[in-house]
Amino acid sequence: MPTDVSSKSPREPAQVAQTPAGGAGPSRKMSRESVTIIVTLLVATFVVILNETIMNVALQRLMVDLRVDAPTVQWLSTGFMLTMAVVIPTTGFILQRLSTRAVFMLAMGLFSGGTLLAAVAPGFEILLLARIVQAGGTAIMLPLLMTTILTLVPVARRGAVMGNVSIAISVAPAMGPTVSGAILEHFSWRFMFVFVLPIALAALAIGARYLTNIGETKKTRLDALSVVLTVPAFGGLVYGLSQIGGGQSGPGSPAVIALVIGAAAMVAFVFRQLRLQKSSAPLLDLRAFDFRMFTVSVLLLVVAMIALFGAVILLPLYLQEIRGLKSLETGLVLLPGGLAMGLLGPFIGRIFDKVGPLPLTVTGSALLVLSLFQFSLLDANTSVAWIIALHVGLSLGLALIFTPAFTTGLNPLPPHLYSHGSAILSTLQQVAGAAGTALLVSIYAVVAASAGMVAGMHAAFLTAAAIALAAVVLSTLMRKTAAAEHPAPVH
Repeated sequence: MPTDVSSKSPREPAQVAQTPAGGAGPSRKMSRESVTIIVTLLVATFVVILNETIMNVALQRLMVDLRVDAPTVQWLSTGFMLTMAVVIPTTGFILQRLSTRAVFMLAMGLFSGGTLLAAVAPGFEILLLARIVQAGGTAIMLPLLMTTILTLVPVARRGAVMGNVSIAISVAPAMGPTVSGAILEHFSWRFMFVFVLPIALAALAIGARYLTNIGETKKTRLDALSVVLTVPAFGGLVYGLSQIGGGQSGPGSPAVIALVIGAAAMVAFVFRQLRLQKSSAPLLDLRAFDFRMFTVSVLLLVVAMIALFGAVILLPLYLQEIRGLKSLETGLVLLPGGLAMGLLGPFIGRIFDKVGPLPLTVTGSALLVLSLFQFSLLDANTSVAWIIALHVGLSLGLALIFTPAFTTGLNPLPPHLYSHGSAILSTLQQVAGAAGTALLVSIYAVVAASAGMVAGMHAAFLTAAAIALAAVVLSTLMRKTAAAEHPAPVH
C-alpha cells in the first residue's frame, strides 16, 4: 500500500497536518500504527471475500454430492448474502459500542468457526448453517474496514487508498472460482473450507497480536424491534424474488406473499429509524441520505451489484452446463477479469483523486452495459477467448464504478455517521447482490425450461444489461465531494 508512514512511536496518535475540505493542500501522513491497522484488516477482508465466491463453481458438484436441485443449492450463495444483509445493519451499533480489537476478534471468530463447521458438514442443512455463520463474520468485517479507512485516511488520499483496497476486494473474488476449481479437480468439496481455515486462523492470530483500537467507544442502545424487522424486510424481498418464475405458470402465491411482507417490513423499518433519530440512537442512521452524493453513490453501487452478482452466478453456469468446461477451466476463464479489476484499482484511485468521479463512472457504466449486452448474445459455439475479453471489459467497467462511488459517497459524511454510512452502503450492496442473483437465476430457469439453456442465458443477461442502463444515468450525476477531516486517536 503506497502510504506515507511517519516515524512516530506506534503508541502515539496519528498526527497529521490540516488539509482544507475537499482534500486540497499538502498530502497528509499516516502513522506506522495506522498503516498496520489497515493492512491487518485488508488481509482479513481478503480471506472472507475469497470465501464468498469460492462456492460459485462448486454448485454443480454440490448438487450431485448433496442430492439437491439448482434452486436449493443456490441458497448457499443467496443465503450467505442475505445473512450479511440482515447482520450488517447492526454493525453501526457494534462499531460504536465495542472496541476495534473486539469487533475484529468477533468477526474472525465467527468466520473461522463457520469455516470449520462447513468442512465437517454431513449434509446440505448443516452446510447452509455453516455458511450463515461465516456470513455473520464477513458482514462485520466489511464495515469495520470501511469505517477504519474513513477514520484514519486523509481525504486527499482516500481515492488512492480505496484503490488499494480494491486489490483485496477484487482479486479475492477473482481467485475464489480458480482456487475452488483447482481443489475440486483433485479433492472433495470439503477441501475448499479446509484450505481457507488455516488462512482465517492466521489472520485471527495476526489481528490478536498487532491490532490496536481507534477512536472511542460509546454506550449506545440496540433497538431490538429494528433488528427483528430486518429479517422479514430483507429476507422477504430476496425470498420473493428467488421464487418468481419458479413455475411456468408465473409467480406463485408464496412469492407474492413474501414480497408483500418484505415491502411492508421495509417500510416499517425505515419509519422506525426515522422515529429513533429524533429520540435515541437508530440502528441505521438514515441522515446519511441527507448528503446528495451519498445517495447517488449508493444507488449507483446497488445497480452495479445487481448486474455483477447475477453475472457471477450465470457465467459459471454457462461455461459448465452449455460449454462443458470443468471446474478448474471455469475458474481460469474468470480469473483475468478479476485480476484486471484488482490491479487497476490503485491506478483508478489515483486518477480519481485528480479528476473526480464523473469521467470514470460514465466510462465504467457504459462498459458495463456493453459487456452485459454482448453476454446476452453468447451461444454454444462462442469463442472462449471472446468470453474472457468480455469478462475483462465487464470487470474494468466495475472497477471504474466501485472506487469512485465508494469514495464519493462516504467522503462528505461527518465522523459520527462513518459507521452508519458504511453499514447502509454494505447492507444495500448485499441486498442488491442477493436480489440480482435470485432474479436473474429465476429468469434463466423459467426461460430455459421452455426454450432451452441458451435462450435462458440470453434472457437473463439481457435483463442485467437493461438494469445496468440505470447506472449510466446515475453516473452522470456524480460530482467530486468535499469533506472536513477529523483524525481519530489510535491507542
